Amino acid sequence: MLRDPSLAPLSRQHQHALALCVRIDRAPRSTVQENAAWQKEIVRLYEQEIRFHFDAEERVLFPAAARFTELCPLVDVLRGEHVGLRAEVAAAAEGNMTGPELQDFAAHLSAHVRREERELFEGMQKLFSAEELARLGAAVDADFAASGLPSDSCDLNR
Repeated sequence: MLRDPSLAPLSRQHQHALALCVRIDRAPRSTVQENAAWQKEIVRLYEQEIRFHFDAEERVLFPAAARFTELCPLVDVLRGEHVGLRAEVAAAAEGNMTGPELQDFAAHLSAHVRREERELFEGMQKLFSAEELARLGAAVDADFAASGLPSDSCDLNR
């Protein structure tokens, strides 16, 4: 299904996260220096974009989706994944991740993004009216603006 324009800013951010996952999967992670560089990259993307993305989802998107009983279990899963991903980012910030743990992080983040795109966004597009999706998109944009999301992280007006 084609992505509704109201959800497009979140989908663009998902593309940034998936690109990081692909780069981690393809890159060498055999030395302490290589692992340290990837951990810094994870923390950088988290601080510049992912934390704002998670917060907007938790404040705006998830409560709206949870109004529909068929999406409630999925919202619970996604909230739990946010907790786990934040813990992995915290480990990266401490410099404690090994090569296999970096690969696990990339797999977890990738699976999370794909679940949101394929299950949450698709479900919302089926259950929400066009007007509801437009209001939701505006609320996400307002949340980003109020939160201090760096303007170069995501073009909200595409």
